[in-house]
Amino acid sequence: MRRILLGIVLAALVGSLGAGWVAAKHHPAQEKVTIVGSTALQPLTEAVAAQYRHNHPSTNITVQGGGSGTGLSQVQAGAVNIGSADIFASQQDGIAAGKLRDNIVAVSGIAPIVNPRLGVKNLTLTQLRQIFTGEVTNWRQVGGPDLPITVINRASGSGTRVAFEQAVLKKGTHAVRAQEQDSNGTVKEIVANTPGAVSYISFAYLNRNVRPLKLNGVAPKAANVTTNRWPIWSYEHLYTQAHPSRATSQFIKFMQTGKVQGSLVKDANYVSIHEMKVTKSPTGQVSERK
Repeated sequence: MRRILLGIVLAALVGSLGAGWVAAKHHPAQEKVTIVGSTALQPLTEAVAAQYRHNHPSTNITVQGGGSGTGLSQVQAGAVNIGSADIFASQQDGIAAGKLRDNIVAVSGIAPIVNPRLGVKNLTLTQLRQIFTGEVTNWRQVGGPDLPITVINRASGSGTRVAFEQAVLKKGTHAVRAQEQDSNGTVKEIVANTPGAVSYISFAYLNRNVRPLKLNGVAPKAANVTTNRWPIWSYEHLYTQAHPSRATSQFIKFMQTGKVQGSLVKDANYVSIHEMKVTKSPTGQVSERK
């Protein structure tokens, strides 16, 4: 009887091992893609990653912020698969841009924002420049209330800051010393709760808690970005090393497809790369797209 029971147990064990082997064969090990960097691109990347995982359950995608500088340095070091950035790699000190592969996946408009109760709705580009260089220090000087201006700037590693200063400040001028924050979400929260504050965030983070300012009467809208009527914008890059993994390449190609560009990209308040009528160089030179 014992031999019979032992035989049954062994048969069951062998059967379960065989079933496990078959299951493993039909369900390969998960492939991992880690993305770190731009907080401006993070909401879109997370939305695309969620849809991609639904269609590709064997791929595990992790998305984190940290800033463009962090993303570029980590992908260069091989610590992550993708470094997301609002700037060209050549604009970041310490990055060997020629050793990385650039993939542009969206365009991000950047809007100056104020507290909605301030009452200011429009500035000239010159006035915005004077505010961020410290020449104008009270809202009364630009048609607003008698209230000191509190400038909230982005951290030095922020790609959004690079794009903003490239479009707004003149060469040789520098932003006034001010409080610095490293994420769009934190900046928005401070401006929403500080009556005289001014800063700038990506279109994707705009909501009723802050008021985006017009510049020279032009509204911060995607249609105006495509022609450069709205001059404050940046490309959104996904940088990889020269030879990315198969899973990494497939995810990036998915993000660049017309289907994703026409749905998730627009829904998240970014601008599709396929709709841009102009191009911008790393030095900020804008030209007609050919």
